[in-house]
Amino acid sequence: MTLFEKIAAGQIPAQIVYQDDLVFAFRDISPQAPTHILIVPKKPIPRIGEAGVEDQALLGHLLLKAAEVAAKVGLNDGGYRLVINNGRDGGESVPHLHCHILGGRPMAWPPG
Repeated sequence: MTLFEKIAAGQIPAQIVYQDDLVFAFRDISPQAPTHILIVPKKPIPRIGEAGVEDQALLGHLLLKAAEVAAKVGLNDGGYRLVINNGRDGGESVPHLHCHILGGRPMAWPPG
């Protein structure tokens, strides 16, 4: 069971800001921006590179809900960044697909 599955099951506490039948979002415990929220599908897909055609609707839902959560926490005016890491070199630290919602400060490019 991944860390995110344990959070979804209530076994590990988290500051949940949104959830529905397919996804949940919570504040990152090690924020990289003033607002740093992770939005995670409840289905345990290890990484975006392992998502299949059958996950297409779920992935669309994840991105639409990421935008909804960003608006809910007040990031629309200044803007925000969505980040999905894939694999060790991509910065992946938990093998469960998730999207970072980062905002509250200007974002540099390239990201790092």
